[in-house]
Amino acid sequence: MADTNGTPHNGGAPSTHIGQLLAQRAADGHPTAFAQPTAPPDRPADSPAPQHTGTVPGLPGVLPVEWEVVQQLRVAVSDDLQTEAARQGRPLTQEDREAAGRSFVQRRVAEWATVHARTNTPLTRKQQEMLRAAVFDALFLAGPLQRILDQPSVENVLLDGPWMHIDFYDRPRERRPSPFADQKAAEDWVNQMAAKSGHGERQLSHATPHVNFRLPGGQRVAATLLTTHLVVAIRTHRIQNAGLPELKAWGTIDEVLAQFLAACVRARFNLLIAGDMGTGKTTLLRALGRQIPARERLATIETDRELYLDADGNGAHVLAFEARESNGERDGDGRLTGEVSIEDIVPMTLRYSANRVMVGEVRSVEAVPMLEVMSAGGSGSMCTIHARSPHDVIDRLMVPLSRAGLTDNAAYRLIASAIDMIIYIDSIDETDIGGRMHRHVSHVWEVTGRGDGGGVALGEIFAPRGNDPRAVYKNPPTQRRLHTLQRKGRFDPGWLQIPGGQWPDMQLVMPL
Repeated sequence: MADTNGTPHNGGAPSTHIGQLLAQRAADGHPTAFAQPTAPPDRPADSPAPQHTGTVPGLPGVLPVEWEVVQQLRVAVSDDLQTEAARQGRPLTQEDREAAGRSFVQRRVAEWATVHARTNTPLTRKQQEMLRAAVFDALFLAGPLQRILDQPSVENVLLDGPWMHIDFYDRPRERRPSPFADQKAAEDWVNQMAAKSGHGERQLSHATPHVNFRLPGGQRVAATLLTTHLVVAIRTHRIQNAGLPELKAWGTIDEVLAQFLAACVRARFNLLIAGDMGTGKTTLLRALGRQIPARERLATIETDRELYLDADGNGAHVLAFEARESNGERDGDGRLTGEVSIEDIVPMTLRYSANRVMVGEVRSVEAVPMLEVMSAGGSGSMCTIHARSPHDVIDRLMVPLSRAGLTDNAAYRLIASAIDMIIYIDSIDETDIGGRMHRHVSHVWEVTGRGDGGGVALGEIFAPRGNDPRAVYKNPPTQRRLHTLQRKGRFDPGWLQIPGGQWPDMQLVMPL
């Protein structure tokens, strides 16, 4: 029999099997401890290899059992759920599975704790509660990593062999021991989570050494065997439900920018959001998507789902498209079998009566169909692109257009006809000196057409002033777009008359 995630195991009563396993370990004198991983070859001499003390990861000193015990309890509860579905004669809904799962977890942990207490110190009520949470997380969430991902200030988690590196919003990066006993345990977790997310057809192996998928909580995961150790990168969505009011409260925008950008969305301007990695492009894009009127239909297109605008339920009608990786094989024409790229999806969205198109990130040749949709009537569309500095945005956009075969002249013409506004978001990272990450919009440009030299002409509307890196009003948009902002976007030009905007104090540890 196999559990609901496809993990095979032997039959019999799992709770009895676990009890026998623990009893045999005690009789043989084997402590229930994780194997000690080998330290990375390049670690400093004064940095010891991580020690697994026999505790469930995330619960140090509380639960003296191997993760194997949690996994076997997970399998037992999975069998219980299959039996319950067979008894009812129908598949259980996710809500029913979780409700029944909690009941089964409580019973299985109680049975295991009784057997465990015969040869070991009995678990306290608190320890049993945490064991129940660990089993539930292993079955329905991210297993041993869930406790880390639940911390509100965690932004990224990177597993590199025996080490786990955690990036926080408000404090320095931490390095901790990996929650997995060895690489096989980590690979098993990756493949279990990939199967749970619907990407089970592409399992991590030496034949397919790189996979992308989502965790049950929506976090984006990339895993690869192309490095010295297995590396797993997890990107969280710490502020997934944020709108413009939240961005204003966090200091990403001020009220003037909030009014202006919301009006740009209502006026159906095509927007390009640019910035370096980790500056909050997706968060800003998601917040602007929530400004789209409920009467409209939006198609979102992503390689890995991060926007989740279709889950709101109270805004525009959202069709969430997601690209699909191949199974690693190629057909007779050399095309990757099963692959559906963003380039394929962009023109497809026109068949579903979408008023707007939103691409999570433009990286490659999909820039051409995206800009063509924008210029050919897809007004109000939006996308993001990586750019290291504000003045690199156009050159950075030229790269995928050139890669797609466009001449410079054709590329500049397409950009000038497709994009109305460019928004640049930047950041100041003070987590290493006792501060936090400060993300802020620094520039807003209007694309005014072709420049004298044949490039793209930009009009600077918002830009930094003095030593303050945040965007304040500088120059008005062209009369044509200002009129559209007022008429369709319901924008009050009086907001542009506030000197210095309405930014709060930045509260930097090291003043600029």
